[in-house]
Amino acid sequence: MEIYQHFRKEEHHFIDQVLEWQEAVKRQYAPKLTDFLDPREQQIVESVIGRDDEVRVSFFGGAPLVERKRALLYPPYFQPREEDYEIALFEVHYPSKFVSLEHRQVLGALMSLGLRRGKFGDILCKEEQIQFLAANEVAEYVRLHLHAIGNATVSLEQKPLSDILMLEETWQEALITVSSLRLDAILSQAFHVSRQKMQSAIENGLVKVNWKVIEQAHFECRQGDVLSARGFGRCKIMDIEGKTKKEKWLIRIGLQK
Repeated sequence: MEIYQHFRKEEHHFIDQVLEWQEAVKRQYAPKLTDFLDPREQQIVESVIGRDDEVRVSFFGGAPLVERKRALLYPPYFQPREEDYEIALFEVHYPSKFVSLEHRQVLGALMSLGLRRGKFGDILCKEEQIQFLAANEVAEYVRLHLHAIGNATVSLEQKPLSDILMLEETWQEALITVSSLRLDAILSQAFHVSRQKMQSAIENGLVKVNWKVIEQAHFECRQGDVLSARGFGRCKIMDIEGKTKKEKWLIRIGLQK
């Protein structure tokens, strides 16, 4: 199909899944709710569904500024409500006077429950307060089985979505010049570290492009890609502005550390 040419090869399997959802809505004339999707997956869903008169799509992840959201594909007669996205909000209670917990530890504990990443939305950390979002269908299982994060004993309290932590996303823009659009070249300039050090991080699985681990330093980046390197931060390729007189790429990035 012509649609595949607009996406990377590794995204074709997900496109197939979106097309199946689309056909299911048309066939059953009923809504289809997905797992939590990262922002890149959300973009793909919007692109694939496009201007289909028979299927519409909307996204919700618990609050306006969260990254991971569930998609709801539905026929024109249907009017989505917040409860149709079936999202549970949990607050983590732990001995914060004696233990500090990080995002990666919370994610690790959730993944140890044997559930797919898609069953969980954002993990929100603000000072000593920690919350996470989960799909309703696994909420009771999570509540019964998550008793520890790292070395800390924890308990969970389910709260209404209106109590969600409000975190702001800010990008600090900068211009960089790179010899190529390779992943290692862009990250090296964005975070002001040696290319060799960034290559090592990539090969050790510490780097993601659009929320997927990439282990090839030569991976070619595109405008709109979100890159993250554990221990360094996150950046977004806002615009590839072309080449300089010295044949280097001029790129406008946003930095989020």
